[in-house]
Amino acid sequence: MNYLNNKTIPELLEFGKEKKEAYVNAKPFPSGYFDDFFDPQMLREVLAEFPQIGKDKTDIKYENPNELKLATKGEYRFGDKTLAFVHFLNSQPFLEFLQNLTGIKETLVPDPYFEGGGFHEIKPGGYLKMHVDFHKHKQMNLDRRLNILIYLNEDWKEEYGGNFELWEKDMSKSVTKILPIFNRLAMFNTTDYSYHGHPDPLTCPPDRSRRSLALYYYTNGRPAEEVKSGDGDKIVTTFVARKGQDSSKMKFFNGFVNLAVDLCPPIIIKTIKKFRNT
Repeated sequence: MNYLNNKTIPELLEFGKEKKEAYVNAKPFPSGYFDDFFDPQMLREVLAEFPQIGKDKTDIKYENPNELKLATKGEYRFGDKTLAFVHFLNSQPFLEFLQNLTGIKETLVPDPYFEGGGFHEIKPGGYLKMHVDFHKHKQMNLDRRLNILIYLNEDWKEEYGGNFELWEKDMSKSVTKILPIFNRLAMFNTTDYSYHGHPDPLTCPPDRSRRSLALYYYTNGRPAEEVKSGDGDKIVTTFVARKGQDSSKMKFFNGFVNLAVDLCPPIIIKTIKKFRNT
């Protein structure tokens, strides 16, 4: 099956090369998004398999001052159409497209465990505050380099909110806002300076939610300038409050977590990571 919308594999690879300059020079850091990228009928079949997240014991419920969202864990909650689709997204042709587009020199490796990835859902009032991602895959010990997000929200309106925001490296302001409309593919390189999130509470109607499919890609090693000194093995996400916009409760919570991460051995850090997720 061709999962792409009006593109062959050779055309996909060429498309990556054509868009590379715009992607690597995007502000505030290498990033981009493309509309109507995948076959829409196929993507609707994936959407039809979107599970009721929270009904299975393996599902993850993030509920703390930084996050109010739901996520699946691993690939066992994927239906047949979704499973075939994500295997395409982890295949050689798609990896070569990502390599051509992003300018990442090290060989990209997919994540068969979907650590932190898979189906994501944010319901009305939910949010994901500004953050930079963990750097190391805890099972494969590889370096996280690239995120892709596929939005599954048909007839999504601007007034519903839910914009995916990319902020300046010094967290001074939002530079790019991406509305999570159906069949929009968004992606960005992950570093210690790629601040991103959905920081304001979702305002969609009570019968709607913000749905997406997330995949992350890794390399064996990375440029030293992408992470702060001593930060390369970080396995927890680092959240940052927006000046004058986020609560003191969030700042206190993160101060406690970040201090614990600095002082504790890895086994305790893994426990802290679980503590963040209820």
